[in-house]
Order: sequence, then structure tokens, then C-alpha cells
Amino acid sequence: MKKVGIMSMQRIANYGSFLQAYALKQLIEELNCKVEFVDYHIGAPVITENADSKNKFIRKLKKGLDTFQYQAPMAHKLAFIRYKQSFAKKYMPFLGIKDEMNFNPVLDCLVIGSDEVFNCIQKNSNVGYSTELFGKDNHAERLITYAASFGNTTLEKLDKYKKADEVGTLLKQFDEISVRDANSGAIVEKLTGKAPVYNLDPVLTYDYMNCCDKVPQIQSNERYLILYAYAGRISNQEADWIATYAKKKNLKVYAIGGIQKCADRFIDCSPFEVLAYFKNAEEVITDTFHGSIFSIITHRPFTTLVRESKGDSYGNEEKLSDLLNRLQLSSQMTMQIEDVENINAQNIDYIKVDELLKAHREVAREYLRTNLEG
Repeated sequence: MKKVGIMSMQRIANYGSFLQAYALKQLIEELNCKVEFVDYHIGAPVITENADSKNKFIRKLKKGLDTFQYQAPMAHKLAFIRYKQSFAKKYMPFLGIKDEMNFNPVLDCLVIGSDEVFNCIQKNSNVGYSTELFGKDNHAERLITYAASFGNTTLEKLDKYKKADEVGTLLKQFDEISVRDANSGAIVEKLTGKAPVYNLDPVLTYDYMNCCDKVPQIQSNERYLILYAYAGRISNQEADWIATYAKKKNLKVYAIGGIQKCADRFIDCSPFEVLAYFKNAEEVITDTFHGSIFSIITHRPFTTLVRESKGDSYGNEEKLSDLLNRLQLSSQMTMQIEDVENINAQNIDYIKVDELLKAHREVAREYLRTNLEG
């Protein structure tokens, strides 16, 4: 049995990060491999202006204080802090992850990805700039990626911060590279001279709704809309519009993943329960990559709010537009909250979407089979 390591964003307290890590683990285990998650040493952020503190305690304290700055019910704020504090203890065991870090193990193959493992031009000191995420100093016989993403790191940013040469040199050491979006593919091709393979995010590739026995059935005695967005990213104007819209449609607003001004409930649940809540939702509003994916695999009416990247600020248009275009769902995107009513009223042809997903899943499984069984 081959020993395969996955290096990803698996320790991030985030539903999307967890579910993509769990999904990739399942996909690789289906190939009769023994899987373990591999950690990386966190380097200093490339963007130093307004970067987060390097001190873990200070970062946690600041995030806790930031939570109290958001406009949301106090009960939601306290529940959100408890959710973040307890996430690792509750859910990391599902991934086989322990408190002790697992650096540089000896492996038959190291798979880097999925998630934004290559998003190196940012100021988040939880991730920083780590060459290990580009395969440096690994102890594996074979080195590949699966659906790796540069996020909103672009060629221009790599050049601006003088990291293009180093990143290019490291990328050339991979035996095979798979990316999940066009921006990442363009960077890889430019820096290595080779076109990468395109694969969907593991949450789409692994058939959660039909194959995962951990997704429960959840019954609700009220009709609800899910607002899936990070705390602080939904503006007051957007929140007020959502509250009015939900009231008009006689829907409660369930906030998942972050607290929101307009939410009737903040849902603290397991990653698997998130999918159950999505499955029962009347509709979804999200501004995240995985919120869009959760909507797609549960066949929900949804609108994805696109945030534009400006300078070094975080945006999501690169990855969201690529994802939704790839599944022929670009009509679900908007930059204007007022478009939600019309977008969510349109029927999505999920039979067609599922046919596209089936084809993408076959490509992904063949990529993994070829690189892990060969």
C-alpha cells in the first residue's frame, strides 16, 4: 500500500478547507493508498504593510476583538467565537490530524492541494510565504499537485514582489501539476513552459451527497435562506437588503461560516451538517468559492456575490468566475445585491450541471489514478 501525503490548508478553521481536505483524502483512499496530512512551516508574509501579527496569541486576540466590532446580535458573536475555538478539537480527528505537527515525512507521493496553496502574495501570517507549499524540502518519491490554486496571486504580483523566478524554479520540480482555475494555469504555464491539467475542487469531485455517510438528515420547522459569507464581508447596505428580501419571502436568514447583521440564526454545526443545511435551504446567497460549490452539489437556487480585487486587497473574481464559467453557471454571479431576487428566481438546469460534473469527475479520478498507481 502506497503512503501518500496531502499538504493543504487542512488546519484552517473553515468549512470549505475541511471539506476539500476530507474529499481529497477519500478520493485517494479509494485508490488503496494510506493517506496522511502533511504540515508546512509558516514563513513571513510577502506583503508586510498592515500584515497580521506574527504572534499567534495576538492574532487570536485581535480576531476575537474584531468579532465584537461586527454588527450582529451578541449571542451570535459569542457563538461564533466558540465555533472558531472548538473547530480543531471537534473536526480535525475526522482527517486523522493530531495536535503534533507532521513535517516532511517520508512518502511514496506528496500531493499539494487543493485550496489556495499557491496564494503566496498576501499578508495573512497564518499562511505567510512558505516554499514548502511549492514542494521544497519534501521527502517523497513523487511530487504532484491536485487542483492547486494561486487564488488572487497573479503573475503581475509575483513579478512585483520578485517571487516569480523562485516560484518558477520550484514548480519545475513537480512530476505533474493540476490546477483548478485559469489564473493558476496561466501562471504555471508561463513559469514552467508546460500546460497543467485542470481539475475541479475535491468538494465537487467527491460525490458527497451520494457517497458520504456522514452527511445527516436535518429537519427544520421553518423555511430559511442561507447566507454563507465570512464575517465582515457583507456590507451594511447588503445586509439591510437581504433582511428586507427574506422578510418579503417569509424566510429566516441562517448565517453559516460567519456572523451577519441580518441573520436570524447563526448556525454552529459540523462540516457535514453544513451540507445538510444547504440541502434543505430554500435558496442561498454567498460570496465564497465553497459556498457556491455547496449550493451546486445540493442543487439549490443561489447567487454568488463577486468581489473585485483592488491592489493588494483580497478579491474573489478570479476563482469564482472561473468555477462558474466551467460549470456553465456564470448567470449566478453578480456584483449587485439587488440582482439576487431575479437570479434566485431562475431555474438552474441541474441535470446539465450534473452531466458536466460527471465528466470532470472522471478526468479527476483518472489523473489521480495515473499519478498514484503508476
